[in-house]
Amino acid sequence: MKNLQPDASAELYRRAQQLMPGGVSHELRFRRPHPLYIERARGAEKWEVGGRRIIDFKMGSASQLLGHCHPDIVEALQRQASETIFTSDCHRMEIEWAEAINSLYPSADLTRFTSSGTEATMLALMLGRAYTGRSGILRIDGHYHGWHDHLSKGAKAGSDRAVSLGVPKAIQSLAAVVPASLEIIRERLKNDRFGTIILEASGANYGSVPFPPGFLEGVRKLATEAGAVLVFDEIITGFRWSPGGLQSRDGIVPDLTALAKILTGGLPGGAVAGRTDIMELLDPDVRRDGFSPPVSHKGTFNASHLVAAGALAAMRHLKTGKPQATADAMAAKLRAGLRTILSDLSIKGAVYGESSTFHIYLGECDGSIRALSPERIRGMPSTMVGAIRNALLADGLELMSYLSGVTSAAHNDALIDEALGIFESAFRKLKRGGVIGKTQRERQQ
Repeated sequence: MKNLQPDASAELYRRAQQLMPGGVSHELRFRRPHPLYIERARGAEKWEVGGRRIIDFKMGSASQLLGHCHPDIVEALQRQASETIFTSDCHRMEIEWAEAINSLYPSADLTRFTSSGTEATMLALMLGRAYTGRSGILRIDGHYHGWHDHLSKGAKAGSDRAVSLGVPKAIQSLAAVVPASLEIIRERLKNDRFGTIILEASGANYGSVPFPPGFLEGVRKLATEAGAVLVFDEIITGFRWSPGGLQSRDGIVPDLTALAKILTGGLPGGAVAGRTDIMELLDPDVRRDGFSPPVSHKGTFNASHLVAAGALAAMRHLKTGKPQATADAMAAKLRAGLRTILSDLSIKGAVYGESSTFHIYLGECDGSIRALSPERIRGMPSTMVGAIRNALLADGLELMSYLSGVTSAAHNDALIDEALGIFESAFRKLKRGGVIGKTQRERQQ
């Protein structure tokens, strides 16, 4: 469907620029000539103001595993809104929600809810420091754990700098950025300053830069030997890789797990789940070193009524594994089709991904990214990446980030076939225009 009102989003953006910095509430929603303004979404599709239909592979930044506006979640929210929107009190649903998490996640003896994924990783770091008495953090190059000060340093692959102004050097000094190398981590842990290790369980950027084989098992062993707290950021892998996340699927159990996104049925919120002896530091009935609770944690909207209602509705589906199986199958079909397109068009690159994700790398390689550094994988020319994303969006398809995306239980064979047609058309046009298909040497000339 063509846009029925071509200037609708542009007009909204003109208004937004006068009211918000850059006209947006999230820097990654900024785009030229204007952001997308979405009016409604159903299943795996969404509609921009003016009527343009878009096949969605962003899916609420990977939060909508069941699809947009799943009827059970909508019904639960409507029912709960008529009873209680929010009172800042304890309630029955938070208990049932914690029971579901603790039954699914091997690391989850106890769970504490937060209001976002960023807050979940912040809390996990506080717990790690309090438990070990060590202030230093080891974080993996290029992994993303939210926008807070403590893990800003190293969020961009190949850089040892914070990704923002306003992050004090004193705070940056608390974190050491290391590659996904067991030898280097082993050496760093000899310094008893480091007591917490945090990583994306999938590898950087929900698997865009996967770990080498055996890495997670190895880092689990190193953390145990050093008495360090191992934190898995499963904010995207959680409930997506399996009902109990990557840790349940692969049998590698961290000490703490940060969760969000799918955890809430796609609503705002998060959680930290972990070992009793660490999590009890949050218990107001426990006193240590003059503090009760030993680790202070608040948050007005933690486990709010509406979010818990939506989460419980989602849990009834997520615990079965059926939505994950459908989403995984659709991603596998998409990855296979994309590989065929690159081969048919003689475009050098690789298509890869786990579970319900897909990643595209365009450049010289052997058809995989095994021999590529994180800097190469995440270092495709921004002009090329932007041109591809814009061409796809112009034909009604949106990716999540970079040249990557996620599928959901609402994607089906017909949508995947339609999406592959859009990819092929866009790649063909861009190759004809010289935007893709060039070797690295040709781009440098």
